[in-house]
Amino acid sequence: MRVLVAIPVYNEQEYVMRVLGRVLEFASDVLVIDDGSTDGTPCLLPRHPVEVIRHAQNRGYGRSLQDAFRWAVVDDYDWVITMDCDEQHEPEAIPSFVAKAEEGGFDVISGSRYLSAHAADHDPPANRRAINGVVTEELNERLGLSITDAFCGFKAYRVDALRRLQLDVDGYAFPLQFWVQAVAHGLRTTEIPVKLIYNDPNRTFGGPLNQDDTRLAHYREVLYREIERCRGLLRPGAGAGLSAECRG
Repeated sequence: MRVLVAIPVYNEQEYVMRVLGRVLEFASDVLVIDDGSTDGTPCLLPRHPVEVIRHAQNRGYGRSLQDAFRWAVVDDYDWVITMDCDEQHEPEAIPSFVAKAEEGGFDVISGSRYLSAHAADHDPPANRRAINGVVTEELNERLGLSITDAFCGFKAYRVDALRRLQLDVDGYAFPLQFWVQAVAHGLRTTEIPVKLIYNDPNRTFGGPLNQDDTRLAHYREVLYREIERCRGLLRPGAGAGLSAECRG
């Protein structure tokens, strides 16, 4: 089984050397997607034996994942594991994803920071935890899922399953599009627990998404639009309760 570990990075010079060093203890094939970093990150990447995709300008978290998926498809990997580069995802958990993939029976193995109780080094800001909870509950209600963490970026994807999807959301709302399409195309999903680590409570999304109301409205807009796009593939009633504005 060929496994690619894909890591989007943006201005991560503080963490990237340590993270890549640890990741390479558990994975031989590593792809870094540098999303237009303007700090020293691009100069540090050649110090490790990793492949690199370099965006000339910042294109967004979702675009970085799309590029990782395309790389995995073209290079004929069996699975791609995605993780962040800010030391909030522990490389030591990579073997758990690989072991679950080897069991068979799943297309998506999603990490969950809330599936089991772990003592967090730093709790996430209450507003972020609240929005995650609201969106996760809404996904479960509308799509018939039973996930506990909609936004965790620590995931393993079966590459053949990714070929069915048409993902084009470039920003932080990418997970909403992904979950809708995963359900619409019958992908088999499960969760495994990962440790809750939150190192920097002052980290921001940037721009208007720093406002909680704006961010939640954007997430819902992407969710409802994708439900409309996939309506013929979803169970009846998946879009129940959507406003006329969202349907348009």
